[in-house]
Amino acid sequence: MRPFIISHMMESVDGRIDCAMTEQLDSSDSYYEALDELHCDSTLEGRVTKQIHYALPQPFKCTDTVAIGKTGHHKAVDGNNFDIALDTHGTLQWPDDAAMKHLLVITDERCPRAYHDYLTAQGISWIAVGDNGIDIVRAVEILHDKFDINRLGIVGGGNINGTFLSAGLLDEISVMIAPGIDGRKGMTAIFDGIQDPDKKPTLLTLKNIKQFNDTIWLRYIIRH
Repeated sequence: MRPFIISHMMESVDGRIDCAMTEQLDSSDSYYEALDELHCDSTLEGRVTKQIHYALPQPFKCTDTVAIGKTGHHKAVDGNNFDIALDTHGTLQWPDDAAMKHLLVITDERCPRAYHDYLTAQGISWIAVGDNGIDIVRAVEILHDKFDINRLGIVGGGNINGTFLSAGLLDEISVMIAPGIDGRKGMTAIFDGIQDPDKKPTLLTLKNIKQFNDTIWLRYIIRH
C-alpha cells in the first residue's frame, strides 16, 4: 500500500511557483493554514528546494564511496510526522536541529553507505531504494509500510510534482492562486520537467474552492 498523496503549491495566476515571487504576492500564512487543513502526516520536498531553504551550504563529501547497494531504511524516531527530502546521490548536509525536525532522507541504492551512516549518527531517518535513481513508487510504499505515513503532502518544486504525476502517484491537487502575475521567461511551472511530448493531460474533478483574501484555494481530485 501507499499513502494518499496531495500536491500542495502556491502559484501566480500564470502558474509560476518561484517562492521569492509568490511571497511578494501573498505574504500571509494562508499557504500554511491551507496545508494544516489537508491533515498530512508528513511532507516531502526535492533536493533543490531543501538546498535553498534548509540544508547546509557545503555538500557532503566522503572518501569511502562504496554504495549501500540494496534497499534499506532506518527509522530514527517514533511516529509518522516526517520532513522528507529526496536526495538521490546523498549530497546534502544537515544542520544540528534536523533530528528534532524529524528529517527523513530518501536516496537511491548507489548512494555511498557512508552517507547513510552519517544520517544515522545525526539521528536522521533514511530510505535507500532504486538501483539507478530513486524508485519513487517503492519509496512511497516504504513510507506507508515502515513509517506509518497515511497522508503525504508534496510541497517541493515543479519537477518533483511532475515526477509524482508521471508515476501516477498523486490523488489530490491543492493549488493556491496568489493575486499576481510573474511572466518571466523560463520560470518553473507548478508541474514541470515531464519529457514525454505525447503525454495526455491529467483530468481533474473540482472538490472545493476557498478564498483567503485575494488568494483562491482550489482542491481537485485526480481522475484515475
